[in-house]
Amino acid sequence: MRGQDLLSVTDLDARQLELIIETAIAMKRDGSPALLTGKTVAFLFEKPSLRTRVSFEVGISQLGGRSIYLSPSEIGLGVREPIKDVARVLSGYVDCLIVRTGSQGVLTELADWASVPVVNALSDDEHPCQALADMLTIFEVKGGIRGIKVAYVGDGNNVARSLALACGLAGASITLASPDGYELPATDLEKARRLAGEGGVIEAVDDPRAAVNRADVVYTDVWTSMGQETEAAKRRDAFAGYQVDKSLIALARPDAVVMHDLPAHRGEEISDDVIESSQSVVFLQAENRLHAQKAALALILGDNERQEV
Repeated sequence: MRGQDLLSVTDLDARQLELIIETAIAMKRDGSPALLTGKTVAFLFEKPSLRTRVSFEVGISQLGGRSIYLSPSEIGLGVREPIKDVARVLSGYVDCLIVRTGSQGVLTELADWASVPVVNALSDDEHPCQALADMLTIFEVKGGIRGIKVAYVGDGNNVARSLALACGLAGASITLASPDGYELPATDLEKARRLAGEGGVIEAVDDPRAAVNRADVVYTDVWTSMGQETEAAKRRDAFAGYQVDKSLIALARPDAVVMHDLPAHRGEEISDDVIESSQSVVFLQAENRLHAQKAALALILGDNERQEV
């Protein structure tokens, strides 16, 4: 994985995903070797962040590296200067670009022109770093991923897309329940099925109860993502009946866990009593952003001779 971009879950193969999880578990258990000593990582963030920025900054520091945060006003990708110029200038200063942007096209163009790895810290299309933390969390709480049944209830957004692709890659089954007009496109489902091969089953339904029935993991996300605030009222109407509450969770397996990538709109996509219940692993999932991202950066940027963790 050394020197590899991470723009999408599909940039990984099954063995690389497994290696990231193994490395994350080892670092979480044993601590972090200084694999990024002498390395500098630049953050290019066009969207606000809590978990992503803090977990990356802390993780880079724990690995012995340093980071520089560049705000939208400082960079102005494609506005103050062309993306290809930003990519080549920063490639002369830093060892990696971690980018949080609205457009997957911005990420692709940066990666095309940069001579250092580019990591997607969120785009409107995908959130691969979240998916890595999700797979790590499922592995930890369920003792494995292959054969696990995941139910996703909510908007067919970037988080749903990366989750479906990661489930396919890891051999889990996933059923996504979304109202008409908000489902994950068929092309994405087919891509996840190709990754799954003869492994997990990837399917979409419009009934959250059917999706959650006998599930091992129940996952949800906000109904209104960043940039969609003007649609909030319309979306609340469309998603009525899709709240993950106790009555819905009762249809899952007795030992099912509940996941949410945060921030949560309590009382909308998830009830307060569910997110605070003993079945919730939401805050373990948030913590695992740190460990999964550290593992990915160690494998992409770390000294190969020191990657025994």
